[in-house]
Amino acid sequence: MAVPRKTIMIILAFFAIYVIWGSTYLLNKIAVSELPPFMLAGLRFTIAGILIFIIAKLLKVNISITKAQLKNTTMAGFLFLTFGNGIVVWALKFVDSGFAALEISAQPLVVLILMRIIQGKKISLMSYIGVVLGFIGIYLLVSQKQLISQEGQITGIIMIFVCMISWGYGSLFVGKANLPSNFFVNTGYQMLMGGIMLTIVSFCFGEPWTMPSTWSSKVLWSMLALILFGSILAFTAFNYLLKEVSPEKVATSTYVNPVIALILGWYILDETITTQSILAAIVLLTGVYFINTNRVIKPRGIGR
Repeated sequence: MAVPRKTIMIILAFFAIYVIWGSTYLLNKIAVSELPPFMLAGLRFTIAGILIFIIAKLLKVNISITKAQLKNTTMAGFLFLTFGNGIVVWALKFVDSGFAALEISAQPLVVLILMRIIQGKKISLMSYIGVVLGFIGIYLLVSQKQLISQEGQITGIIMIFVCMISWGYGSLFVGKANLPSNFFVNTGYQMLMGGIMLTIVSFCFGEPWTMPSTWSSKVLWSMLALILFGSILAFTAFNYLLKEVSPEKVATSTYVNPVIALILGWYILDETITTQSILAAIVLLTGVYFINTNRVIKPRGIGR
């Protein structure tokens, strides 16, 4: 019996947001081993944004936006990509890719707290339990002496948490902002503006820029994968799923991404997976589950 085409598309889309987004931590870790972090992120998002507009023009999609929408997409690009993703890539110079992914999985917890502080939203009992479990999981994760004793590890952990606040505020911001109705165009402007700002930051910090011809093959392939698969394909799959299946099912990527990142980091980069890290993952992701059972916080491709 033939499998419906729509079913195949949904399965492939889930594979994209599960595996591709989960692998972007590894890809960024590989690329940042040779390339300056802000140059890396700036090139990735600028090129991805340009490619999205080229695809949009080929598909005859109207890419014009208002001044207000340009302002809002620039703000979103800064919160999600320039600060959010750029700092995470920088932090990967000091922390393992799986460790970063697991810490970032607590993003729904941060969003929930910001909703309470900024919007005055009430928190249900299940969500309170989720917040408590989330903080316990984070404590178990970052209190491992064998991990935080490494140079720059604590700074990396703190900066990733600050990035989570930026993403959380960005999530609340885009929920009310006047943005292009076409998600492909919206994504293109956010990536282009975020990439341009990251490029400016790179020059301000005096990062050395090199030609792709001087990069090692593993870094070159990692960058190509980040642009084509992580930035364009996976995000398109994410938005497709939001239209075809329930948000609760799409939100399951919150639980799968860190597991994929942990396994890939351990298998390919020989990153350490401790028993305490596994316990922290179980407690933290259980907390995220409790939060999402009451108010689904849609996962975004920010740190990916």
